[in-house]
Amino acid sequence: MLVDSDTQLIERIAKQDHDALAQLYQRHVMQMLAVAFRILGSRKDAEDLIHDVFLEIWNKAGDFDAKRSSVRNWILLRVRSRAIDRLRASRQAQKYFSMDEFDESELTRPGPEPEQLAEWQQARSVVKRLPESQYNVVILSYYEGLTCAEIAERCQIPVGTVKSRLSAAIKYLRRVLQPDGEKSHARSK
Repeated sequence: MLVDSDTQLIERIAKQDHDALAQLYQRHVMQMLAVAFRILGSRKDAEDLIHDVFLEIWNKAGDFDAKRSSVRNWILLRVRSRAIDRLRASRQAQKYFSMDEFDESELTRPGPEPEQLAEWQQARSVVKRLPESQYNVVILSYYEGLTCAEIAERCQIPVGTVKSRLSAAIKYLRRVLQPDGEKSHARSK
């Protein structure tokens, strides 16, 4: 019996071959669960995420490019990215909707000035334009308060990579968000 390579399975999945999806599942599900569990900390959440990733694989198998990565790396990157997205969404929901942490003084505190609100919206828009790798470390560092070591552990990348991604993101954000007057002043130094 001839065993298909991962690339051959993806090609078959792109043609809507259910057996190929089942074979790919059997081959990679345990490693996918391990990555998802390490990030999410819950087996149930990890299993739900793996289900979603396999739906995504089914729908996007035609997008796979063997020249850019292996099937295994493509799949695990999808798992990691979706797990981080889910974790971020969960933490944001807890942060904004937790009644245990509700502070009544929030109701009497004045809101931001319209000018400040516009600046925040612009900054948020610029952050969303960062490449995914930089966006993830910025969110984990500045919005979730993780250290570089914690980000490295969660994303399974070296600490140096976290630092370089943060540095590149900060340089980009400073360049884009500086008022025009400061840009020209910074260049003349």
